[in-house]
Amino acid sequence: MLNNPVWAALTGPQACFAEAAGNAARFQPEIAPFAALSDPADPAAWRDLATITDYAVLTGPSITPLAGWQTGTVTPGVQMIGQSMSGVEDPEAVVLTEKDVPEMLDLVARAEPGPFLKRTIDLGRYLGIRSADGRLIAMAGERFRMPGWTEVSAVCTDPEFRGKGLGARLTLAVAAGILARGELPFLHAVHDNDNAIRLYGRLGFTHSADVIFASYRFAGS
Repeated sequence: MLNNPVWAALTGPQACFAEAAGNAARFQPEIAPFAALSDPADPAAWRDLATITDYAVLTGPSITPLAGWQTGTVTPGVQMIGQSMSGVEDPEAVVLTEKDVPEMLDLVARAEPGPFLKRTIDLGRYLGIRSADGRLIAMAGERFRMPGWTEVSAVCTDPEFRGKGLGARLTLAVAAGILARGELPFLHAVHDNDNAIRLYGRLGFTHSADVIFASYRFAGS
């Protein structure tokens, strides 16, 4: 499942958020830009994907698109798993809800943690830390969920408040909630984000696989 987490999520615990056709599926557009194929090497799966969308972001160890699909951006990344880590609840972390989404989107625009849309919060539990004046200055939450595993995602801190350990605290707090359900946490990071990768290593995550995040657009058969 870890080799194809989006497919495992969309055909498993998060099927309620899927638009699917045959061997292809994607998240509803307001939730996430990610799509998945049961087997990225299967031309039939790419043809199925073209029936539900002409644009998709896929992730996996290696992806070669079918003719007719144009490759856009390709970002190398790493997948890390927390099989032996311990989560830590944070007394200052607050559960974020739908009413907090405008602030979350504003924070994402400043901190740029990766894709986060107005309904991404539907995918799982999101936690935040606020400053003394009430501003949302850091957050983290759950994204892809599959049997036995949940991804920690959208870990970000307002640039003005970086260097205070807020991202680490929230990562551990989100992981604590995942572990409490009897699941294991995993996450992704851009391959050259050395600071984040070192941080996650200190928190107990270990390297699982090298992956890519790539966008594709269907230009026709």
